[in-house]
Amino acid sequence: MPFPFLRPFLGLAGGLRAALALGGTALLGVAAPLPPAHPDPLPLSELKPGMAGQVWTVFAGTSPEPFDVVVTGVIENALGPSKSMILAELTDERVQHMGAVAGMSGSPLYINGRFAGALSYQVQRFETVRFAGFTPAEDLIEVQHIALNAPPGSNRTPSEPVPAFSGPDQDHLTPMAPVFGFGGLNPWVRQWAAQPLAALGIVTTGLSGSASAAAQDTSTLPLRQLTAGQAVGAALAVGDITLAGTGTVSQVQGNRVLAFGHPLLGLGEVEMPMMEAEIVTILPSNLSSVKIANTGRVIGTVRQDRLSAIYGEIGVFPEMIPVTVSTPQRTLEFSTVRHPRITPMITAIGLAQAIMGSNDAGLNEGFVIATTVDFAAGEQLHMNQLYGGPKSFQQGINALVSDLTTWLQNPVEQAFPERVALVVTALPQNPSTSLDNVRLSHRTLSLEESLQAVVSLRDFQSAPFLETVSVPLQSDWVGQELEVVVTNGSTLDLISGGQRTYPVSQIRELSAYLDVLRSQRRPDGAYVAVVTTSEAFLDQTALTTGMPGSLTRIARHADETRFTERKVREVLWETHILPDRLVPGAISQRFRVVP
Repeated sequence: MPFPFLRPFLGLAGGLRAALALGGTALLGVAAPLPPAHPDPLPLSELKPGMAGQVWTVFAGTSPEPFDVVVTGVIENALGPSKSMILAELTDERVQHMGAVAGMSGSPLYINGRFAGALSYQVQRFETVRFAGFTPAEDLIEVQHIALNAPPGSNRTPSEPVPAFSGPDQDHLTPMAPVFGFGGLNPWVRQWAAQPLAALGIVTTGLSGSASAAAQDTSTLPLRQLTAGQAVGAALAVGDITLAGTGTVSQVQGNRVLAFGHPLLGLGEVEMPMMEAEIVTILPSNLSSVKIANTGRVIGTVRQDRLSAIYGEIGVFPEMIPVTVSTPQRTLEFSTVRHPRITPMITAIGLAQAIMGSNDAGLNEGFVIATTVDFAAGEQLHMNQLYGGPKSFQQGINALVSDLTTWLQNPVEQAFPERVALVVTALPQNPSTSLDNVRLSHRTLSLEESLQAVVSLRDFQSAPFLETVSVPLQSDWVGQELEVVVTNGSTLDLISGGQRTYPVSQIRELSAYLDVLRSQRRPDGAYVAVVTTSEAFLDQTALTTGMPGSLTRIARHADETRFTERKVREVLWETHILPDRLVPGAISQRFRVVP
């Protein structure tokens, strides 16, 4: 440049031109443009190819801006019977560069000042001219009608999440995924959580953020009223850990909000936090552009998660499950949605963050998780689980997800916990112990003799050792061939007739289900048990052995769903050894008591 001293003035002029081009007329004292207020819907029957429209969305910050599109046509029944899709060309130069962006889901389309639909589908990826699909306005409004006309609690059984889209790259119709992002997690935990969350239909982005738990407090400031085109979040967890999908508001009527233009997870009737959101920037990509978002305060409740939109209400706050995770280094507090699969996963993610979330070393030698689950009416479930080994952390959280899923998926009634608390205690040394062999002092013996079981074990990276257990013989064992089984409590529960899951025909009330869980043997250490093979009669969850055949036939004829028979290992005697160690595997040896 021949006149360097002009550079600052030229930069100022360029910035002014850019601000004016983006609607930044505030520099001139003029208010920024807004999308139409209270627009009438535009029916599909009035939509014609070539119509020009404007789509409102947030490119950065919280204020929506318009971009131009031209209607190409309507694809009839593209999303199912009577569910058509509007196809439009994205003629705005900015959007032609990046295409339909994940996070633009729900951006409202206005034609001649009327609400025509919401941006919701990516139609192609690498083509040189960018198109996008729009959910028609009447389909979004239908979701609001469902919410307002459904009887309270008519569909409160949580649905399974819709699986994440995983079709081939050449597929030309892809729902624009909400920008699911974490707040409060370090990269290692995000990476671990990505795969199990994807199995639930939740695909997370690498970059996202959230306000601190204190800043999410809804009592500190008046709630912000949303407008069409603004970003909005629908959260699965809030607090020190936040997991929220960010999309765009399609329509606002009073405190009623329609957004996204497609499902969040397809859960049907839901109760999850609606959150403020801001857009940091857009990362453009030929494959899939994405908005990077921060979520803020909870401002309402999402009540419907349907094919055509999510629906929520501002100023009404959801019922959630408070979770506390305490470790020697820190305590995290957050709340999760009430869902039998999502709640365990979020709880485990919080545990992972509490353990691995800073410069502290992980609990590499092993740890104990004491879990307390509080239900209504004073019902409480308390479980201790021991984990150890070089991969103890990942093994531990995977097992915790499985355990919590079992505890929360009770088959009896819709009874979610009122709170969940986990306390993690470090162990001074690795508790993993190998079960090598079991020897009996006798294979055949009389009541006058004594029976010892010698158990050979080996601590982690240590020398072998022996545990000798005396087995007291009983007179009713005479003439029987029996087994000494050495195994952990979970395995002994299963071989003696226990179950991992229980159908509703076997358990009729929540208290009975919790009693079954409480009666399970300790998962740590080993059990030395004397067992025999028996025909067991199962009445719901109660096992009876040696029941006369005539009675079992009468009972089964009366109710086959309640009464069943099976072969089990009946436990005649047992003792627990090696508490606070992990002893996987099972070994058995036979013996016979003679007169």
